Amino acid sequence: MDILFIIDRIELKYFEFNNLVTNFWLIKEFLLRNNKVWITTIDNLCLKDTMAFTHCYSTFEKNGNIFYDKKDIQKKIEDFQLVMFRQDPPVDLDYINSTYIFDFVDRKKTFVMNEPRAIRDFNEKLHTLRFAEFMPENIVTSSKSDIMEFLNLHEEIVLKPLNRCFGAGVMCLKKGDKNTAVIINSMTNNGSTLVMVQKYLEKAKFGDKRVLFLGDKVLDYSIQKLPSNDDFKFNEHCDANIIKAELTDIEKAKFSLVAEKLNLSGIFMAGLDVIDGRIIEINVTSPCYFIKEINNHFGCHLEREIADYILQKTESKLLNPV
Repeated sequence: MDILFIIDRIELKYFEFNNLVTNFWLIKEFLLRNNKVWITTIDNLCLKDTMAFTHCYSTFEKNGNIFYDKKDIQKKIEDFQLVMFRQDPPVDLDYINSTYIFDFVDRKKTFVMNEPRAIRDFNEKLHTLRFAEFMPENIVTSSKSDIMEFLNLHEEIVLKPLNRCFGAGVMCLKKGDKNTAVIINSMTNNGSTLVMVQKYLEKAKFGDKRVLFLGDKVLDYSIQKLPSNDDFKFNEHCDANIIKAELTDIEKAKFSLVAEKLNLSGIFMAGLDVIDGRIIEINVTSPCYFIKEINNHFGCHLEREIADYILQKTESKLLNPV
């Protein structure tokens, strides 16, 4: 199978020996199964007479690592049976425009995961509200007075930009903080930009749990992401901050409902961030599966299970296109 990964620019820069990222493990596994794998970034996508192309680089495996040929090749996107669309946020205009390229790709020839239209339609912060019954109390607003009212009610809140990732720009605010006005004005660009505002959950001090989906299935594996020493949230991907976690039967049951709905919309790979059984975010753009850490904690090979699913899904979709 010919496979194209759309990855982040910074990931392309540090492509080799980067076993902290999910793409490293999946690309390596696909190569070991004798697939041909290319990589590209969104700025290398283009249209020519309504046909989608990309400049891309071939990858290869050597001594347990992955590398890529620095000479780029232009290929038609429909020459790939599978495209893994895994560009990181921010979901800005460049990101949105890149999803439009795939409106010109024939899904009878190429399966794309996750579906770019679905990613375009699903904001990782805001659309979590589709599952509001599983969330902490929250509002989405650009109004300083709305945020002040919410802060006075809950006394400690978390403010999140709607289009970023890895905790970038996320701030915690306590009632009475002398920087309250500055923080709110900065987050909302003086009342012009919407933000997600959530009640701070006390158990956040123990970190958040990553719940992983493959299609409509909740995986049994999970990890807990611990806050860094100098922050109230996880912001440093290292072994010391990632520990083994278990999912309760109640968590599996209710989060299966989320997986089923996302799967129907074309989001087949997703990761929930959960605190005290409540969803604080749904990652759909380039969800990290923490494969290195899960393999170590559970004694498994998660990349094989994920690759099995992706290849089976691809074959099914191409044989039975909608």
